[in-house]
Amino acid sequence: MHAIVFIVYPGFELLDVSGPASVFQGANRALSQAGRPAFYRVGLASALGGLVPSSCGLAVHTEPLAEHMEPLAGHTEPLAGRAPAPDTLLVAGAEREPLGAALRDAVLLAALQPLAASVQRLGSVCSGSLVLAALGLLDGHRVATHWDACQPLARAFPQVRVDPESLYVVDGRLWTSAGVTMGIDMALAMVAHDLDAQIAGDVAQRLVLYARRPGYQSQFSPVLQAQIQAGHPFADLIAWIDAHLDAPLDVGALAERAHMTERTFHRKFVSATGETPARFVETVRLDAARMLLAQGLAVKAVATRVGLFPTSRLSLAFQRRFGVSPALFQALHGTPP
Repeated sequence: MHAIVFIVYPGFELLDVSGPASVFQGANRALSQAGRPAFYRVGLASALGGLVPSSCGLAVHTEPLAEHMEPLAGHTEPLAGRAPAPDTLLVAGAEREPLGAALRDAVLLAALQPLAASVQRLGSVCSGSLVLAALGLLDGHRVATHWDACQPLARAFPQVRVDPESLYVVDGRLWTSAGVTMGIDMALAMVAHDLDAQIAGDVAQRLVLYARRPGYQSQFSPVLQAQIQAGHPFADLIAWIDAHLDAPLDVGALAERAHMTERTFHRKFVSATGETPARFVETVRLDAARMLLAQGLAVKAVATRVGLFPTSRLSLAFQRRFGVSPALFQALHGTPP
């Protein structure tokens, strides 16, 4: 079995662990239903072991990091009472205060350093990247982290190439994800890598996820970013646009839904979001098109779903925005449906 160990410390973000762990256990469930043996063994470890409180007050039971060290020379199996060395090691993130305490925890860092050097796959969820950076394990690598940790990570560790956009980044054996729920996206990508895309898709469906998101997508979708900027009354309208991409979304239709004249709507929308309604609608449609193409949906079907039909209209907009055709993008990033 493939052993995955999450490294936690007092005040860690529980969802950084529970989200990805649910994905790995979901993969085992999907394998069982397909008549295949379980693949993942998931564990929790901390510097000294025992109960470790999370950011939400719930505590988890952990094993001491020392129990996961490689067997002594001459031993091919773990020593009695010692857990097997992990194949994948993932460090959970936290808010600034508990994360700062973890970075000052000499016992945690000393135990983690040799273990991290020996695993097949090393990674972090959210701001857990700073723990790996403190050990010099991210030097020269491109990494993702929570948007609020991007600048602190770049300032404190200039030798690390911080990617402020991607949901997750794979750089050799190093896997790093952006904030909180993006750990789920990264875990799904690991399942697809370790097993196959079908199992990953089954897990995503079981968890009632909207879609399996590829790593290159931004931490903030254009819909969420616009909702943050716009506020009332456009937040609801923006959500409606995202749910009705195949509908007519010209200025007249949107102004009518917002109960404004076209001129007033255009002026207020630009003021609130920084984009014209037409530019925003195209951005959301193309963002959705990228996601659907990456899932393997046919280009013609994608054009219909996102309201950029016929396919020539989708192709022109896609090429203009991203510099590649939808078909080439799908060849580079797509997975079978």
